[in-house]
Amino acid sequence: MANLSSGEELIFRVAIPVPVYRIFDYLPPDNAGLESPKPGVRLEVPFGSGKKIAFLLEIVQRSEVDTGKLKRVARILDNKPLLSAKDLRLLLWAGNYYHHPLGEVISFAFPAALRQGKPVAVQTEKRYALTDLGKSTLGEQLQRTPRQKSVFEKFHVSQASLSEAELSAWDGNWRPAVKQLIARQLLRIDLSDTRVNRPEALVRNNALQCNPQQQSAIGAVCSGLGRFGVFLLEGVTGSGKTEVYLQIIRSVLERGQQVLVLVPEITLTPQLEGRFRQRFAVSIALSHSKLTDKQRQAAWLQMQQGECSIMLGTRSALFTPLKNPGLIILDEEHDSSFKQQDGFRFSARDIAVVRGKLLHIPVLLGSATPSLESLHNADKQRYRLLHLPDRAGNATEPVLQLMDIRNKRMQEGLSESLVEEIRLTLAKNEQVLLFLNRRGFAPTLICHGCGWVARCQRCDANLVIHFDEERLRCHHCGKEQRLINQCPACKAGELTPLGLGTERVEKVLAELFAGNVSVRLDRDSTQRKGSLESYLQQINQGEVDIILGTQMLAKGHHFPNVTLVAILDVDSGLFSIDFRAAEKLAQMIVQVSGRAGRAEKPGKVIMQTRQPEHPLLTTLIRQGYRSFAKSALAERKEALLPPFSYQALLRVQSADADAPEHFFQAVSALVQKFNTGQNQVMGPVSAPMARRAGLYRYQLLFQNTRRQELHVLLDSLIPEIAKLKQAKNVRWSLDVDPVDLY
Repeated sequence: MANLSSGEELIFRVAIPVPVYRIFDYLPPDNAGLESPKPGVRLEVPFGSGKKIAFLLEIVQRSEVDTGKLKRVARILDNKPLLSAKDLRLLLWAGNYYHHPLGEVISFAFPAALRQGKPVAVQTEKRYALTDLGKSTLGEQLQRTPRQKSVFEKFHVSQASLSEAELSAWDGNWRPAVKQLIARQLLRIDLSDTRVNRPEALVRNNALQCNPQQQSAIGAVCSGLGRFGVFLLEGVTGSGKTEVYLQIIRSVLERGQQVLVLVPEITLTPQLEGRFRQRFAVSIALSHSKLTDKQRQAAWLQMQQGECSIMLGTRSALFTPLKNPGLIILDEEHDSSFKQQDGFRFSARDIAVVRGKLLHIPVLLGSATPSLESLHNADKQRYRLLHLPDRAGNATEPVLQLMDIRNKRMQEGLSESLVEEIRLTLAKNEQVLLFLNRRGFAPTLICHGCGWVARCQRCDANLVIHFDEERLRCHHCGKEQRLINQCPACKAGELTPLGLGTERVEKVLAELFAGNVSVRLDRDSTQRKGSLESYLQQINQGEVDIILGTQMLAKGHHFPNVTLVAILDVDSGLFSIDFRAAEKLAQMIVQVSGRAGRAEKPGKVIMQTRQPEHPLLTTLIRQGYRSFAKSALAERKEALLPPFSYQALLRVQSADADAPEHFFQAVSALVQKFNTGQNQVMGPVSAPMARRAGLYRYQLLFQNTRRQELHVLLDSLIPEIAKLKQAKNVRWSLDVDPVDLY
């Protein structure tokens, strides 16, 4: 690369995290050394009336802008690049594919502190481990000190030293208990450096015995290490996908390489983390939104510098730089949480595949209910399908049963037949799981006299009753008010809760099964840090009889003593304007069903329905998810819907009811100018929820059976939309490959 001492000044081409579709040219700083910096370093540059953190893309000989008008870089912040050339190529691809400003895309890849220009510093945190006395001591001996008992059991479960960051992610108030356990000589400060991975010390515990199908999957992926390939691991719930991951990861670690493991939700991280720490003696980094900025930066830098072997994280962890990349795993690859729904709207699954290709490493996608897109790619032999048709060990598939509740007497969503099934299960000292994907007490408060309904003033939505808190709350914008006793319209009618929420079912469970312990797991009941883990621990220790919850229970959790699963309201997902609704419902049913009968005891799944002849339900029960997926793909092909076509959704919202219309009039003129291919343009129409958080919402859908033609249109259209004067009066965004048309 040319140095900065040559006669003609070089030009720094940089990306700045601002919402504009261009990159910027700057002159080198006044105090630049002889060696020019390399792409991937951070810079501080003057921008407008202030300064911004920018990212160096390249150094070129000349600019299209008169150099007399160019400003100088204020400071070079890094001695060496934080992002490699391949990292930058990935981010450049992502910016182009999702038509998002490049500076914002690159900024998204950094932890917050580095994004703000703070110095790079890997801070070594204290780690704590059990002493020999601690290893031989049982948690029951700490019954009188529940806080110490909880922390102590955390160490026994992990069977490894734990860092301050890991303990803080688990429970923010761990320090007093750890201090007391050290005083009791049950814990010690661990001085060994777990970041140095010696080959003989990679594995802590031996692998489990695998069945032939698991061995085949392990062999297939391990034979593909060192080169790009996508493997789709379709395994029924309880088939031992995690064990397959662990044994493949060991092979990657033995090659001296790093592994990136992505899960869709934070709730899955602790359980998977426990399995990983029990198996591997290497350093494991975590990256998700419950960690502090400092903790996420430490994890990012440890992976970037090769001091850490495994990263477990949610979708944003995908962009973490890897010094020695070896494998990317996406668990529950079908989950819509892998799609970012605001700002830079990327699909972690799709970008993982592109990243694997750039790095020449395999990508492993795992699910009991693969997305129709992934199954289509397997049909086209773009992905290699690996199948685990049997549950691991002696566990058997649960029996699925439809329970017709038409004209049946119900008690807060529970039919008499279901109540009897619950009683029989509890009598055998087995656990019951009830699934209802609606939190709160009831979704509607209605006047029995005049029909008035409590509506959110800022959204086209009803206010949800939260009975225990005596609040009415909007689940879309968060606005809330106190629970009222008198109808504001007629002043006379009786206000009645309509519909079911988990809080309402919890109350009837307490009445019907007064002698049993039930817990409710939803976003409201697990807000306190560490509460979810505490509940899960109680469940697995047999202290809970009935588990009631929302979709946070649907996947990933292993409850060996749960033999009865009941889906209380399966019908709510059967009638939707979203063409993906059937796929999401089928996945949810299979995932929830997978919580039943995971050990030697057989399981039963009951679905309460008023539509017992519905083809989706009967196909799932009689023929399974693959048959459903086959018929669903045939329907999509007939209708030319994804994955047989490609979509992009232009969303607009404004506090001014007329502004979106003026915006779309201007956009329509641009579309007519640039739409030379076979792109279908549908709309503009109101969003399914036309008003949310006080904003009027509209959308325009683009669709084409040829991906390239769609992107040719978007390449021309999006930069021009950004220049429209009407765009200044609205908030607009583009969602490429949307998973929700709302």
